Amino acid sequence: MITTSNLSKKYNDNIVLHIDNLDIPKGQSFGLVGNNGAGKTTFFSLLLDLIQPTSGHIKNNNILVHQSEDWKPFTSSFIDESFLIGYLTPEEYFYFIGELRGQNKADVDALVSQFEDFFHGEILNQKKYLRDLSKGNQKKVGIVSALLGNPEVIILDEPFANLDPTTQIRLKKIIKDLAETKGVTVLISSHDLMHVTDVCERIVVLEKGKIVKDLATSEATLKELEAHFSGE
Repeated sequence: MITTSNLSKKYNDNIVLHIDNLDIPKGQSFGLVGNNGAGKTTFFSLLLDLIQPTSGHIKNNNILVHQSEDWKPFTSSFIDESFLIGYLTPEEYFYFIGELRGQNKADVDALVSQFEDFFHGEILNQKKYLRDLSKGNQKKVGIVSALLGNPEVIILDEPFANLDPTTQIRLKKIIKDLAETKGVTVLISSHDLMHVTDVCERIVVLEKGKIVKDLATSEATLKELEAHFSGE
């Protein structure tokens, strides 16, 4: 589904990302972990054509991401709250994103209604603008908006940050269902090793822009990751 070949990103003389090859098959729940500055956000920014590669390329379903926009109809993401539109209410934002993805109001309402537990009574019918919601509630809106239009690829950057424990548990169920039941390719970056091992069947570790581990998740994965990051 997603193939990366000879990909690099350089700022002046500083190489912040260099990945020779990385293949992510359709329907895989894929986790990306690493310390600050490891290159996680850079990789996602390249994958979403927010920045241009210095060399190499990423293909999404055989489409060169930086040369065509044909991947956009089946790909969605939520990177951070700055991508939201603060002067809209959650409902207005859902309808706006739905329209961009060819969904009418009934389609949007049908999907959003499935996430009442996830919203925990704090999102809909509150007559609040997005800018006035807490960071956690803004994130809930962004994550659910990324599910509109039945995307085949969903990219989530630090989805568990700022969420309360109940919502984190519910989000894990949502992510697992997307990959295991609906065949969606889900890419997640996270600093939380426990959460990412809970929901991802494969985890790649980035260090100074390079892949240093590529793990199929097992019962031993969390301890292996903890040992790696603790320097043991």
